[in-house]
Amino acid sequence: MIHYYFLLGLRSLKRNPVLTALMVLTLAIGVAASVSTLTILHVMSGDPIPNKSDRLFAPIIDNGPLEGYVAGDKSIDHQLTYKDVLSLLASKQGERRTGLYGVGMVIEPMRADLGVVAAEGMAASSDVFAMFDIPFLYGQPWRAIDDSNAADVVVLSRKLSEKLFGAVNSVGQRLRMSGAEYQVVGVLDNWLPMPRYYRFNGRSSAFGIEEEFVIPFATAIRHQTTHSGGMSCSDKREPGWQALLDSECTWFHFWFEMKSKTQRSELQSYIDNYVSEQRKFGRFLRKAKNQLFDVRGWLSEMKIIGDDSKLSAWLAFGFLLLCLVNTIGLLLAKFSVRASEVGVRRALGASRGQVFLQFFIESSVIGLIGGLVGVLFAIGALLLIAMQSKQLAVVAHMDWSMLALTFVMSISAAILAGLLPTWRACKVTPAIQLKSQ
Repeated sequence: MIHYYFLLGLRSLKRNPVLTALMVLTLAIGVAASVSTLTILHVMSGDPIPNKSDRLFAPIIDNGPLEGYVAGDKSIDHQLTYKDVLSLLASKQGERRTGLYGVGMVIEPMRADLGVVAAEGMAASSDVFAMFDIPFLYGQPWRAIDDSNAADVVVLSRKLSEKLFGAVNSVGQRLRMSGAEYQVVGVLDNWLPMPRYYRFNGRSSAFGIEEEFVIPFATAIRHQTTHSGGMSCSDKREPGWQALLDSECTWFHFWFEMKSKTQRSELQSYIDNYVSEQRKFGRFLRKAKNQLFDVRGWLSEMKIIGDDSKLSAWLAFGFLLLCLVNTIGLLLAKFSVRASEVGVRRALGASRGQVFLQFFIESSVIGLIGGLVGVLFAIGALLLIAMQSKQLAVVAHMDWSMLALTFVMSISAAILAGLLPTWRACKVTPAIQLKSQ
C-alpha cells in the first residue's frame, strides 16, 4: 500500500500544477536559504586540526599598564612580547613549542624572466611543522641547529615554488628575499587549515589565506624583518629594532604541544610561576589571571565565528519557518478540496489510519521534490556567494554531510507542514460528505 500511496502522491501533483509548484518552490527556497547559510557556518566552525586540537595550547599573559586598569577586566591583547617568547621557547615545556609572527617579504627570483614577487608568510621555530601537521611535497623542515644559528633557509608553499621554479623539486635552489639570500630546504604540499587558528590578524585573515613561505624565527629577528599584523605597545619605547625587542610591545603568537590534554594544568602552573618570577623585575603589574586556550577555545576567544554569522543562521532558519507556515496553508487548501474523496473512501471502509498514511506520503513526495530543487538552489546560492571573494570561495561549498542534511531537512519540513492538513483530512465525516453529493 505504501508503494501505491507513493504513486498516488505522484499522480496528485498533476491535479493542480500551479498549487504544487508553489508548495515545491516555497519549500525549496526555505531549505536552500537555511542550508547554504548553515553550510558556510559549518565549514567556518570546523576543527582545523581535530587529531590534536585538545593538546595544542596558546597562552595569554596580560602585560598592560596598571594605570586605568580595573581588577577583573578582560585582556584584549592576545599576543606576547619578544622577551616572553624567548623565555617560553627555552622552557622545554611540552613535546614541542614555537613562537611565530607574520612577515611580508619581497622575493627576487634568480630567473631573469621573472620580476620581483611580493609574498606573505610567517617566521616560526622548526617545531611548527610537526606541531601543526604541515605536509611536505619535497624536502623537509630545517634542522634545530638552523634555529640556533639563524640560518638563511626557507620552506616554500607549493604554489610559490611552482611560480618561481616551475613544477619541479626546488629544494637546493636559492633566491633573494628582502635583500638576503635564502636556500630552499623544503616545499609544502597543499596546506590550508580552516580557520587559520595558529595566528590571527582579524576575521578576514582566518579563511583562504595560505602561508606562501616559512622562515626560521631567529633568522627573521636577525634580519630585522618587520611584522605583518597587529602590534600593541603599552608603554613608550626607544627607537630602533633592539629597543623594540626589549620593549613591552606585543606582536608574537606562541603555541605549546603537550603529550596529553591532561597536562594542561601542569602547563598552567608553569605559566603562573613564570609570571610570578617576572613580577620581581617590575613586570605584569596588573596581576591578571593568566589564560591558556586549546585550539577550540582559542577560536572562541578570537571570535572567529562572529555574532553576525550566527545571526544570519538564525534568520535563515526563521525564513524556513515562514516557508513552512506558507506550505501548511497551501496543503490545507489542496487537501480541503478533496474532502468528498476522503468521505467516499471512509464510507467504503478505509480507516482513518489509512487515510492519514495516504496524505502523509503525499506530503513526503512534495518534500522529496522540494528537497531535490532545494539542493540545486543551495548549490547555486553557494556558487554565487563563492564568487564574491577568495575567502568566501573557501568556505562556500557543499559537502556530503550538508547534502544529506538538505534531504533530511526538506522531508522533515514537508512532514511537519503536512501534519496539520493530514490530520484535518482524517477528521472528515463520511455521512456529511455523502449527503452533500
